[in-house]
Amino acid sequence: MAFSRTKTSRLAGCIYLLLILFGVASILYIPSELIDWDSASTTVSNIRENRALFQLGIVLGIFCYLSYLFLALVLFQLLKAVDKTQAWLMLILVLVSVPIALISVIAKIDVLSLLQETDYVTTLDPNLLNAKIMLSLDSFNNGIIVAQVFWGLWLLPFGYLVFRSNFLPKFLGIMLMIGCFYYFMDSMAQIGFPAYRGTLMDQILSVSAMIGEFGICLWLLVLGDRRSLKRGSPA
Repeated sequence: MAFSRTKTSRLAGCIYLLLILFGVASILYIPSELIDWDSASTTVSNIRENRALFQLGIVLGIFCYLSYLFLALVLFQLLKAVDKTQAWLMLILVLVSVPIALISVIAKIDVLSLLQETDYVTTLDPNLLNAKIMLSLDSFNNGIIVAQVFWGLWLLPFGYLVFRSNFLPKFLGIMLMIGCFYYFMDSMAQIGFPAYRGTLMDQILSVSAMIGEFGICLWLLVLGDRRSLKRGSPA
């Protein structure tokens, strides 16, 4: 059964909200509670004592990347009539990033393996074990840096489609297109240009991305199709 544009918009908004919540929890909040990059022993101790929280972070991360995939599929259906070529480009960029992010999760599952009381793990020197765990966490972050390039690039065709549509705010389309460069530049900064992070340009792009993504999420979720609202037609 085909959904109306308003219902498709609200479905996209709902998935977008889940994506944001899963992403904030798994990528920002939980790691900040457990990982101390300056102390391997503290990090390992935190994970041992809060194993369930670490496992929850892995599960929420998987849900996050799957939500991203489903969001792109719904947005493709919503926006393909605006410009099919750009809609396909948006979808392809997401399809490239999701496997990269999911494969990166393997590194976090490796951490759980290293924390098991198996014979081959208990023979490792504690310092070596801690180092392996930190390397696994670093490997996950490296995968996310690569995925983040595509998390930025997809916002360019997405923002263009929002801008060109006659039922979504052009302002949010502009913010999404500008926000594209935040994720891309942040990835480049983490690879080899750390001085860029925290600069005025970085802050401007960060705010643009936040306004664009939170704004379009709430608009899709609450308002749906603006033209339907003006007509007073049911959702």
